[in-house]
Amino acid sequence: MRKQLFPGEQVIIVTRPQPRKLIVPALLFILITALAAYASAWIVKGGPAKLVPLITSDWTPWLIGACLAPAAWAVIAYCVPKLVSWQASRYILTSRRLVARYGILRRRDQQVPLAAVRNVFVEQTLLQRTLRSGTISLDTGYPSNTLVPDVPEVMTFREFILDAIDELPEGEPLEADDTVHGSGEWPWDMREGGRDER
Repeated sequence: MRKQLFPGEQVIIVTRPQPRKLIVPALLFILITALAAYASAWIVKGGPAKLVPLITSDWTPWLIGACLAPAAWAVIAYCVPKLVSWQASRYILTSRRLVARYGILRRRDQQVPLAAVRNVFVEQTLLQRTLRSGTISLDTGYPSNTLVPDVPEVMTFREFILDAIDELPEGEPLEADDTVHGSGEWPWDMREGGRDER
């Protein structure tokens, strides 16, 4: 059964991590497919026969397959999993909690009740500052802070968190939640009144 929002809880924003991690897979995808296409065209035009006279036109399908197989393996084994991993990651800020969800086959949920947050820190590298992304660190009083990496528009997201914390009712108890350790479901379609940034 799908996990429901708590009474009075509203979704503020739903977003994914900054897509900069897709730059290398995208460039690799373009390079691999271009090289495979070039090599296949060279084979069809008889390039191998000019280099090695023993190679006849009967070898053409096998040589094309030898070019396409490694290219397909690289795309399927590296590029597609990176895209699927990014697509499956979500950051959801509600009026009561921050949820970070990762994975499709092996899901991992990380939830932090906003009532437990003492401080919100933003860490940015030079590249992240250029892309206006960053890592949000939530101080909840435990020895290690909760980290939410590569949040897009990180300063705006931080302001949303601080506004949601300010609007919490005084003395609100922390609700028990069975999704803290990744055992529950999250209603992705429940976004009434919320913003969806992708």
